[in-house]
Amino acid sequence: MDLKISKSKKILLTGSRGFTGKHLISEAISRDMEVIGLQSDITDTPALEKEVLQVAPDAVIHCAGISYVASKDQEAFYRVHALGTSNLLNALTKLPNRPEKVLLASSATVYGNAPLTPTPEDYPLKPIDHYAMSKVAMEEMAKTFFEQLPIIIARPFNYTGLGQHDNFLIPKLIRH
Repeated sequence: MDLKISKSKKILLTGSRGFTGKHLISEAISRDMEVIGLQSDITDTPALEKEVLQVAPDAVIHCAGISYVASKDQEAFYRVHALGTSNLLNALTKLPNRPEKVLLASSATVYGNAPLTPTPEDYPLKPIDHYAMSKVAMEEMAKTFFEQLPIIIARPFNYTGLGQHDNFLIPKLIRH
């Protein structure tokens, strides 16, 4: 599937205030693309649907989520990653003109402690914590929308950079 998004397209970005979202916005602006950061909470279905219908995006990049794996609120992982994503995808199906592309950010944590480097995409999923399991749940739930939306699921591995919160390993090491 072609991942390229033309400059004339309107992109809806969830998680626009997060680490990845901020960098995506900067990159999109440098390419003269129109990016609209979702303001609604993805767990607030009525507000989310209203905003999605108002924006009517040509493409969606879904980065909203809980990125801190050590969070004690395990239910929140499922509420945000699986149910929130379901809310978003359901809202997108209500658009008169559905998006051309919907990119969902999962995580390489779905592979668990895979011994292969690089890890092939078809490697068995072996989540070892609730964060990873909630990402598996999100991916599996998203499959129920495959007939309705052009969904692409990305499983990024660890990455870091300027602006990443100090509760992540690399920024913490640099700070000390």
